[in-house]
Amino acid sequence: MARPNLEPVSRTTLPEFAAFLQRYLDQSRSAEQWAAGLTTDWMPDQPNHGFVLRDNGQIVGGIGAYYADRLIAGKAERVCNITSWCVLDAYRPQSMRLAMAVVAQKGFHFTDFSPTKIVAATLQFLKFKPLDERRVVALNLPWADIGGWRVISNSQCIDETLTGSALKAFRDHRQYPWLQHLLIGRGKAWCHVIYKRRLFKGLPSADILYASDRTLLSAGWRHLASHLLLRGLVSTHVEFRVLGRQPWPSVLQSGFNPKLYLSSTLLDELVDYLYSETMALDL
Repeated sequence: MARPNLEPVSRTTLPEFAAFLQRYLDQSRSAEQWAAGLTTDWMPDQPNHGFVLRDNGQIVGGIGAYYADRLIAGKAERVCNITSWCVLDAYRPQSMRLAMAVVAQKGFHFTDFSPTKIVAATLQFLKFKPLDERRVVALNLPWADIGGWRVISNSQCIDETLTGSALKAFRDHRQYPWLQHLLIGRGKAWCHVIYKRRLFKGLPSADILYASDRTLLSAGWRHLASHLLLRGLVSTHVEFRVLGRQPWPSVLQSGFNPKLYLSSTLLDELVDYLYSETMALDL
């Protein structure tokens, strides 16, 4: 078998890659939905949409990529999130070429938030580091409205309250209908929370994907839980590293496939799921 060619996914070839993913990775999502999910404007000069392996003119494997210009801890950073890594069985020995093509791009921090065990082992060989995978599962209980805490869930009010990069993050992600946004805070200090509605043991729950301020999230947790309970959500799920503590009543779960990142400067507490497949795809 000849060695397949490696090429970047351009805007022109993205529909072909999307059709490949629909056929071989997830048929519940149409090719058009795949293409739309992989198309963002988070980086005006993004280099590609990922890379593919092509043999005799046909795509036989590929890896998607999201790119974003971000302000992290007050510093401009460029981030690349790996997604949708799929290679036909006959070409599995060539899989590493896809990952190496992505991480060979200079000037980026890299993440993968949904690796299988095999993918995780491959990326750790490339010096990716695991994030703390422990998750808090907390029961939502009613709580008195004291201490000046407020929760804002109206989209227009959120838009009018946030400023700067926080406002940009909200505007960049509010287009996705599966994401729920709210602010919790007091005074002029606000934590932007993004969550998804899910089912946990058959009951509605909130899965927190992002919180802009761990200190505020922790301090206002009971008020947030009460707010979510009033909206029919029985439990709240959040990664321990996002919340920073285990509230009562809750359990701590572990044993999940670790999410991974590659960076020479970012600390793990600065790695979040904004501008990634976690937000752009309804997973």
